[in-house]
Amino acid sequence: MENIGIITSGGDCAGLNAIIEGVAKTGLRNDISSYIIPNGYAGLYNLVDFDDLVELTRQRMDSVKASVAGSEAGHSRVKIKNIEDPNKYERIRKGLDKFNIDGLVICGGDDTGSVVVDLVNHGIECVHAPKTMDLDLQTYSVGGDSTVSRIAQMARDIKTTGRSHNRIMVVEVFGRYAGHTAFRGGLAAEADAILIPEIEVDFEVLYEHMKQRYFNRLSYTDVNAGTYLIVAAEGMKDASGDVITDDSEGSDSFGHKKLAGAGKYVKNRLEERLEDDDEIEEKMKEAGMYVEGIYDKPEIRTVKPGHLVRSGDSSAHDVNFGLEVGSAAVSLLKEGTTGVTVAEVKNNTIRYMKTEDAIKERKVDLDQVTFHENMGTCFGREPEEVSFDFTQLDKSPERHL
Repeated sequence: MENIGIITSGGDCAGLNAIIEGVAKTGLRNDISSYIIPNGYAGLYNLVDFDDLVELTRQRMDSVKASVAGSEAGHSRVKIKNIEDPNKYERIRKGLDKFNIDGLVICGGDDTGSVVVDLVNHGIECVHAPKTMDLDLQTYSVGGDSTVSRIAQMARDIKTTGRSHNRIMVVEVFGRYAGHTAFRGGLAAEADAILIPEIEVDFEVLYEHMKQRYFNRLSYTDVNAGTYLIVAAEGMKDASGDVITDDSEGSDSFGHKKLAGAGKYVKNRLEERLEDDDEIEEKMKEAGMYVEGIYDKPEIRTVKPGHLVRSGDSSAHDVNFGLEVGSAAVSLLKEGTTGVTVAEVKNNTIRYMKTEDAIKERKVDLDQVTFHENMGTCFGREPEEVSFDFTQLDKSPERHL
């Protein structure tokens, strides 16, 4: 193993540059040269046409900042299997041979990992470094901690404008078909309600929770001020089990629907109920807010932080994890272990699993949801009673940090 190519693919997020740095610095210590293959799998497919590649020398590494989100290697959403060229795998091998690349460290989520499996099956040596802000892989993935922290901060911040105007705020966040970022980010923001794909939303339950908490909040402040915060995952479902999305958004190159519209859908369903509720006029009058025909019910606003949750800085956790995973990927390639995903580095043990197993979707643990329901957070359903098992530990459980 003399030369390694580094690819980042899929969506950008925090922690990617830490993986790149971990690969390059470990390579330098082991007389292995590391090269950026730019623009994800598009770059890999077109590698044979490149004149040169950027080598991550010690000097070049000074401009790669592990704590900065995004990727020095660039991204694209390209599924190799879908390229119509019948010689695509041979073309990729020729590109790798041209630059004497012996193996690849490929950083990405489930779609990226599926291509890793495909490439390995065609004789191309790859190790997968897990990346997804959605936190829906079997392993922890860089980007998750940073994204949850940014969602929490933005959702907390939006309360100030919500309270100033006595508005109900709906924040729609990324996460696709798993609700980890909405769940964890919403809890950290002390959201009143969190709507995730794992639970079909009963809007009657949500509305009653909103109505009671919102107007109670207005009544026990001396200036009649309050807000109600909902964090909604983009892949949330209504009571029929259908994912809320705007079909006009189309699909991406992997065939996935581009999810959008959850926040607007929640807003519309709650506004309908406010309009039909005969008690609202009296409650608005009690709060000193009612103006006939102008201000006769609470205002609901939607906010979509979108790609801002991917950007900015990487958390300390993601930098640490990224450096370790990048370094471990080099060690696995050196040992001839490919087609695997790095799970973690624990002491002097590199833990990994087959990539086809690592990329299986992981959902939010509904027992954890029940735990937080019993502290008053609404998840769009009638709260379930929490039931505990109690276990005494002989030693502290393992933590990555």
